[in-house]
Amino acid sequence: MYTLLLDPIAFTLGPLSVHWYGIILGLAALSGLLIAVQEGKRFGLNPDFFLDLMLFGVPSSIIVARLYYVAFKWGYYKDHPGEIIQIWNGGIAIYGALIGALLCGFFYIRAKGYSFWRIVDICAPSLLIGQMIGRWGNFVNQEAYGGEVERSFLSDTLHIPKFIVDQMNVNGTYHHPTFLYESLWSLLGLIILFVIRRRNFLREGELFFSYFIWYSIGRFFIEALRTDSLGFKGPEWLKSLLDALWSPMTTLFEQGYLNPAEGNIRISQLLALLIVIAGIVLIVVRRKLGLAKQKYNDPLISTKAKPAEEVHQGTETSENDSTTEDHDRPV
Repeated sequence: MYTLLLDPIAFTLGPLSVHWYGIILGLAALSGLLIAVQEGKRFGLNPDFFLDLMLFGVPSSIIVARLYYVAFKWGYYKDHPGEIIQIWNGGIAIYGALIGALLCGFFYIRAKGYSFWRIVDICAPSLLIGQMIGRWGNFVNQEAYGGEVERSFLSDTLHIPKFIVDQMNVNGTYHHPTFLYESLWSLLGLIILFVIRRRNFLREGELFFSYFIWYSIGRFFIEALRTDSLGFKGPEWLKSLLDALWSPMTTLFEQGYLNPAEGNIRISQLLALLIVIAGIVLIVVRRKLGLAKQKYNDPLISTKAKPAEEVHQGTETSENDSTTEDHDRPV
């Protein structure tokens, strides 16, 4: 009998069980917050701005991510409604999480009077580091893995550390650690974003688009390895196109199993391809039309912030009022 090498429950407090999955997601959110705060200081943003954004954004992203996943697995969850809220067992769709975070962020950022594109640029590395760390929750839960492989392929061909190889033994069969592939891809992307955001050619929104393009390229190729992909029935020409684009991977990898009953197209793979195309088109079109006027490194100003002259005048008025009161006050 095979069991998890790592207990998904970190510790218990009476009847309450604290799962590693939740701890890792919390660490991912905290890491994203810290690097956003650090970068925000360059633009004069108060750390509370990002703290509030996280407090609103994290619940929104989790809720939408879960709804996204449940919607495509409704055939199962309609018969098991009590499991819908059991996010500690996995079932968080990253693209759903991004949709939730962006919807919440849009209204929050607009309410504060800042440019949406400028703020999401600052937050782009936070999203990537969050995904990089968050994927290790899948490692603990032994989920979101890829197709079957030999142990020698993981240890001798890919030289993956033993503790990861052992955890990829699921019921006696070794699998691709797709969580690791995606985590390493995100780490490389994080380094790239850190480098290019200091270059003066970068305009508003383009770091954010670069994040989406980079992540989605990796997701396109990694998703095909997985055995738990959400799918739908699409035209054969689309299936052939996706397979052709993925074909360079066949020299070393094989695609994971996709249940024919769920379809022949992996939703996340198709969505990743569309995001890559949309990201490139948006960068080019926004530059051509002159929509990306500000640069990433330009000063960041809120439309709801009081002008410096108004603040200065207000201070002088307060001082004059205070002086008048002192003169009128009986001795």
